[in-house]
Amino acid sequence: MPKMKTKSSVKKRFKVTGKGKVKSGQAKTSHMMMNKPKSMKRKARRTTTLCAADAKIVLSNWLPYSRKKKKSVKKTANEGAK
Repeated sequence: MPKMKTKSSVKKRFKVTGKGKVKSGQAKTSHMMMNKPKSMKRKARRTTTLCAADAKIVLSNWLPYSRKKKKSVKKTANEGAK
């Protein structure tokens, strides 16, 4: 099976946090700024996290090696006796 490729443009646009969330820059910051309220421009300076549905699309399709591995939970002998 060949290696999966990471989309180069997505590497530049998104970062994955330690908990597996996807960070991206805010939209609507490139032009026509005089028509936008001051509060909108101030909030758009920061980055934001994508919603779960969009993050799943980004991680599964374009950033295959940035996905968090699911942890397998082992049951101990004491938990089975409860």
